[in-house]
Amino acid sequence: MARKLIECVPNISEGRDPLKIKQVTDVVESVEGVMLLNVDPGKATNRTVITFAGEPDAVCEAAFQVVKKAAEVIDMSKHKGEHPRFGATDVCPLVPVANMTMEETVAYARKLGQRIGEELGVPIYLYENAAQKPERQNLATVRSGEYEGLKDKLSNPEWAPDFGPAEYNDNVARTGVTAVSARDFLVAYNINLNTTSTRRANAIAFDVRERGRVKREGNPLTGKPVKDAHGNPVHIPGLLKAVKGIGWFIEEYGVAQISYNLTNISITSIHEAFEKTCERADARGLRVTGSELIGLVPKKALLDAGKHFLQKQNRSIGIHEEEIMKIAVKSLGLDELAPFDVRERVIEYVLEDREKAGQQKLVDMNLSSFAHETASESPAPGGGSIAAYVGVLGVSLGTMVANLSAHKRGWDDKWEFYSDWAAKGQAYKDRLLDLVDADTEAFNKIMEAFGLPKGTDAEKAARKQAISDATKAAIMTPFEVMTTTLDSMEVMEEMAESGLPASISDAGVGALCALAAIKGAHLNVKINAKELDDPDFVNDILKRSDDLVQKASALEQAILEKVEAKL
Repeated sequence: MARKLIECVPNISEGRDPLKIKQVTDVVESVEGVMLLNVDPGKATNRTVITFAGEPDAVCEAAFQVVKKAAEVIDMSKHKGEHPRFGATDVCPLVPVANMTMEETVAYARKLGQRIGEELGVPIYLYENAAQKPERQNLATVRSGEYEGLKDKLSNPEWAPDFGPAEYNDNVARTGVTAVSARDFLVAYNINLNTTSTRRANAIAFDVRERGRVKREGNPLTGKPVKDAHGNPVHIPGLLKAVKGIGWFIEEYGVAQISYNLTNISITSIHEAFEKTCERADARGLRVTGSELIGLVPKKALLDAGKHFLQKQNRSIGIHEEEIMKIAVKSLGLDELAPFDVRERVIEYVLEDREKAGQQKLVDMNLSSFAHETASESPAPGGGSIAAYVGVLGVSLGTMVANLSAHKRGWDDKWEFYSDWAAKGQAYKDRLLDLVDADTEAFNKIMEAFGLPKGTDAEKAARKQAISDATKAAIMTPFEVMTTTLDSMEVMEEMAESGLPASISDAGVGALCALAAIKGAHLNVKINAKELDDPDFVNDILKRSDDLVQKASALEQAILEKVEAKL
């Protein structure tokens, strides 16, 4: 199953005392499964922006601990700073990064806000997507009056907090209140121009950004601004939604840039902003030479860009994700000003690399090391991991045939059909790769369960339950290898039917590998089920796995008959 990731970006009201800041960031690093990504203190604002990410439950725990520690070390009655604020932890937004919907993120934000309010006694206002009242969506509205206005605010029934005490007490006088939200990922994105003119860069920014430009009477550059009935300037909307932008000159690079904030990349993506800017630059006699991403970005943002540019070239998108992102980097010119390493700039990769520091996954070994590890006297990796990897090899061959078919001369009208099949194959391959290590991890969990203490009756019961749970997991992992591999055979079947004739044998070898993987995983299901004292579960899973072997055998035979007929 794809890993769910969220980001949290709490802003604490301390930017001058490094010891206090470190006390707060230390609690983030103490939570297992959370990675501290960035700490950005500001002296003038007396405010620090902290960024961390991980799986939802772990991130929410770290967020709670941040609010708790900030309440202990920051006294809001003594706070001064240039930035609007009303709490020791002023804002605490959750941001979906990977495999999370906004609705799911909202649920986590509200649960977090409730816990903070109830356990810490800090009044909580929910804003943006998490807001429970429409008038509280805008943070500026929620924070109006700031810390100094809290006594009046909390005495007003219309401003009762969503969670926590609805009164101004000694604790609130010290901690202030906190605004919790769920919001979209914001991308800071700069586009480089072949000019030094800030005015021309601004003109393009005004063309593109949502707010557009001020409407003027007569001459659009020098005419008198048009105002509405309230005396506010009237704007001509720009071309793209959820985009803010200005032009500036960067002395370090010697060029003008357009600096964008993409406030919702599900509305306007990076590549859409880039292409629209190229279009408007060309219309003004200028050229985009490259671009620059500030900070970390979600994997999906670069994958979407890479797929977009591949599809414009009528090329298959069924290639490895890092290759897709390389296309994005080159197409967007992200490496014009400095090298751009996706392993250092994509949130998921940064988390993954930090987590596996000092440990090596089986799938990260080279072929020789994997073979040596398997042949060693250790019981893991064993047949389950090997079965999963044989499944990987099988669908990889089917995917190769799809990619070769997408590029065959004379089949230009079919490239998209084969690209879709290659993308399916890549998805199966990636899931089976995860299962290579998952099988070994499941075995290790059984060993850990057997190592639990068994002195008291309670310990014996806990140990027995842990062994049962771990054994079921060790059964279900190879069972998933079976189901995923059987599903993946659709790729080899289609390639045997319609794929590149010169590679038809590869589709056949892929089918042979798939059946071997399914039969191998079936053996692991049976040997682990033998140890489980749960007859109903065991009988059900054995019947289902027997059915999978029969279906796979029939499908493999059908694929090989198609292959043999064409050889």
